Order: sequence, then structure tokens, then C-alpha cells
Amino acid sequence: MSIIYHIVLAADWARFENEPAYEAASLQTEGFIHLSQKEQVDGTLSRYYQNVPDLLLLHVDTDKLTPELRYEPSTNDDLFPHLYGPLNKEAIVVIERLN
Repeated sequence: MSIIYHIVLAADWARFENEPAYEAASLQTEGFIHLSQKEQVDGTLSRYYQNVPDLLLLHVDTDKLTPELRYEPSTNDDLFPHLYGPLNKEAIVVIERLN
């Protein structure tokens, strides 16, 4: 089992509470959902989520994903996981409240 992570506002997550899959806004605007490897989470939080309240960290089991997952160059040419479809909820193994 390999775990990757997705940061989401609690209010955005709540909109998908009764749905079988979660869709981040980036799926519509960029064609994929942004995720992070464990060592990338802190950097992503500090770059994009400083002083943002009510965040959740979704722990995602890559073995359970149904859409295509690609590792692609992004910030500082690091390879970040990108999910090319809705995040099926059975792949989410932990939902952690960050603040």
C-alpha cells in the first residue's frame, strides 16, 4: 500500500459527503486533482494554504484508485501525483483534520 495526500477545505469536502467520489475544482479547470507525497505535504501547505482554516488531509491508498494516477513535474520540478478523474472514496483510508 502506498499513501498519497490531498488537502481540501472542509466545506468543499462536505459538498461531496453523499457522493461516491470527490471532485476538486482543479479537475474541471486543469483536468486532474492535485495530490502530494508525504514529504511534499508541508511545502504544499506553506505555499498555498497559509492561514487557511478548516483544512482536511485525505490519506489516499494508491492501490485502490480507479482513475489514472500520474507523477508529473510541478513545483521545483518535483514529481507530484496527479489524479486524472474523480477521487473514488474507497481509496481514502484516513481523513485528518489539520486545524
